[in-house]
Amino acid sequence: QVQLVESGGGLVQAGGSLRVTCAASGSIFSSNAMGWYRQAPGKQRELVATITSDGSTTYADFVKGRFTVSRDNAKNTVYLQMNSLKPEDTAVYYCKIAIWSSRGGREYWGQGTQVTVSS
Repeated sequence: QVQLVESGGGLVQAGGSLRVTCAASGSIFSSNAMGWYRQAPGKQRELVATITSDGSTTYADFVKGRFTVSRDNAKNTVYLQMNSLKPEDTAVYYCKIAIWSSRGGREYWGQGTQVTVSS
């Protein structure tokens, strides 16, 4: 059984920083592409950033220069460092990881962590 556990969300003032973490556990052989998504109230879930197994990254235009995605392959963990936060960054942030496990290959989602940015 593979589980993804997110942590690190919270309340921060505009201009502040937060780091969210997503750790996968279970019978994991390898983790491949990892990504962060977010969903604000009344809006669709949107892609924030991705990172491949070799460290290549992509970012949504609205976070470029402010957010940094990174990973620790040994720990099957992905991070999202968020700087210069804006009120419009308020959302539930979800991680997604492609994992090969004893049950085969598939994508797993984290439970989500709330990030609230006050003005």
